[in-house]
Amino acid sequence: MKKITFIIAFFILLSSCGVKQTQNNLASGNYDAAIDIAVSNLRTNKDKKGKQDYIYLLEEAFAKAKERDLNTIGFLSKENNPNNLEKIYNTYLALNDRQEKIKPLLPLKLINEGRNAIFPFDNYNDGIISSKNNLSNYLYANAKALMLTKNKMNYRRVYDDLAYLDKINPNYKDVAKIMDEAQFKGTDFVIVYTQNETNMVIPTQLQNDLLDFKSYKLNDKWTVYHSAKQKGTNYDYGMLINFRSIFISPEQIKEREFIKERQIVDGQKKQLDANGRVVLDRQGKPVMIDNLVNASVNIYEIRQFKSCQITAKVDYIDNKTNQSIESFPIASEFVFENIYSTYKGDRRAADANYYAYFDKRVVPFPTSEQMVYDTGEDLKAKINAVITRNQFRK
Repeated sequence: MKKITFIIAFFILLSSCGVKQTQNNLASGNYDAAIDIAVSNLRTNKDKKGKQDYIYLLEEAFAKAKERDLNTIGFLSKENNPNNLEKIYNTYLALNDRQEKIKPLLPLKLINEGRNAIFPFDNYNDGIISSKNNLSNYLYANAKALMLTKNKMNYRRVYDDLAYLDKINPNYKDVAKIMDEAQFKGTDFVIVYTQNETNMVIPTQLQNDLLDFKSYKLNDKWTVYHSAKQKGTNYDYGMLINFRSIFISPEQIKEREFIKERQIVDGQKKQLDANGRVVLDRQGKPVMIDNLVNASVNIYEIRQFKSCQITAKVDYIDNKTNQSIESFPIASEFVFENIYSTYKGDRRAADANYYAYFDKRVVPFPTSEQMVYDTGEDLKAKINAVITRNQFRK
């Protein structure tokens, strides 16, 4: 019984919180928030007495929201400012959507007054169509004007405006064609090339990989990178990957010999007491313990080592002025290391994580060209990070 009472009290508290929240939104002018809460609570058991407060609040919020929106449309229409057209269109949509949200709930009975709640609905189709056409005409005319300005940022605005126009009014005139033109004219094209200031030959494969911008996945809506100039394309920016230095260490082989000793478990043995007698458990069986022995191993270790360091610089260049915009120094390193060992004695004396070295053998050192190429993989990742963090057009 106490559990049922608690559940009832919980739902009463929950309901009162929802009513209070609706009242607060209504009092602060957040009419649509108040409507959303009321509608949500009236979708089930709308005729219950406990839902009456929501019906009163919904009726009031709807009336006030409608009055506010109609006043807004009237005021904006009198201003005759084309910048208001989108607001007018969206306000008509809001008026219509609000009605459609409430319609499925009707009728809503006000028990104490013996009447249904009043929601004076209107047909806003003419207003929606008219405002949409006015907005479409304005966006289209403005886009045509901006396309004559020879300004990339204006082209991008045209694209976004017409994308919105195509959403609210699909297949409007030649919008698709203008969007394609705006996309192309608003795009920054970047030509990327390398320069070698070192005294070493850069592997052709590495240069090709560094200039393979498909693998970088950096092309975005307004920036396209090319590694080779394409006919008919004017490049806004250049990106120079300048190799400054390449250092490759000599092939090194280091040897060392050392002894490891430790106490290890070598099977089990019977436990003896102080008098040398076998200790028995409760069942009379001998108690077995680990048999600890001292083990020793003589390890002969060989370490192969070779490293490569590359320093480079990424320069951003404004092709219109042929001036450097920014420079980003980067450095990469690749290390080849192979450790293998032989031993004499009991290998169990060595640390368990060292056993892998006993199974390895000598391997050929990578060529200097391969070392440079492997270092370039890290270099490529760092170039990618530079471009990702630093856009050409701020």
